[in-house]
Amino acid sequence: MSKGKKIIAVGKNYRDHVKEMGGSSDPKAPVLFLKPTSSFIREPKPIEIPDGELVHHEVELAVVIGKEGRDIPLSQAMKHVAGYTVALDLTARDLQAEAKKAGLPWSVSKGFDTFTPISQYIDASRVSDPHNLTLWCKVNGELKQRGNTSGMIFSVPHVIAYISSIMTLEEGDTILTGTPSGVGPIRAGDTISAGIEGLVEMSFPVVDRVRSYRFGSSRENVDPVELGHPMSKL
Repeated sequence: MSKGKKIIAVGKNYRDHVKEMGGSSDPKAPVLFLKPTSSFIREPKPIEIPDGELVHHEVELAVVIGKEGRDIPLSQAMKHVAGYTVALDLTARDLQAEAKKAGLPWSVSKGFDTFTPISQYIDASRVSDPHNLTLWCKVNGELKQRGNTSGMIFSVPHVIAYISSIMTLEEGDTILTGTPSGVGPIRAGDTISAGIEGLVEMSFPVVDRVRSYRFGSSRENVDPVELGHPMSKL
């Protein structure tokens, strides 16, 4: 995965999640957004909550690309899969809501450091059917999300073929395939765990991000130096 250049995420890919977020119809094509690879973390590194943000967990099956491809035919898509991980697509939900309302991209709400925790790698040979895997997520030991990948609106090969019709998929690239229902908040002091039943699990402590800039109109005119914003040092 160290070779991967990008994280491509699919939004609104489980009908029950679409409904819980207020949607009423399936998307006509996969809803895509990009996340920076700097958001990847692995155990035991903590998840950091930016100051003042409402952060939600979203457990997802992540697909790791093993073979470069462009305009990949649907029938050949699975030949480009090297393996899988379980991932958390963490989301600053308040910032995402503001972006949606304004018709803006989700990059900020999805792109903070530590916002893509991932598990150990699972070779594709260990997964007989990626569309029959049970994903789960717990916060402080309490089950919050449990869903099966059979609930995807767009299958793994469909997603691979669609993405590759837009951008070349390269070895090590990671595709987040969407989350089932049950998303909810995490806060500093929590422990969040997630897994694919029978295959892998992971656990992360949640902490406050130190000296992070708080987005919002109440601080728009405050000097970043006073807030300890990283850009103030450039």
